[in-house]
Amino acid sequence: MDEHTKYDKLIKIIKTYLPEDVSVNDIELNSHFINDLNINSANLVDIVLDVEDEFDIMLENEDMEKMQTVEDAIQIINTKLA
Repeated sequence: MDEHTKYDKLIKIIKTYLPEDVSVNDIELNSHFINDLNINSANLVDIVLDVEDEFDIMLENEDMEKMQTVEDAIQIINTKLA
């Protein structure tokens, strides 16, 4: 799976949990889930679960703590798929 496909799948997941005041167009690689995208911690857990399902990977608590930005999520997905 190429990087573009991974990114598109991740954006599709994140888009579901964006609050009304944040547009999908606001999502960038360096976007922080909580500070920039206003995603609350409960929805962040849902994003983690959706990422696990979509990419058929298991994320540990350590991975979840490191997943602060969209780029972090991509790096963790790449590591788990390697």
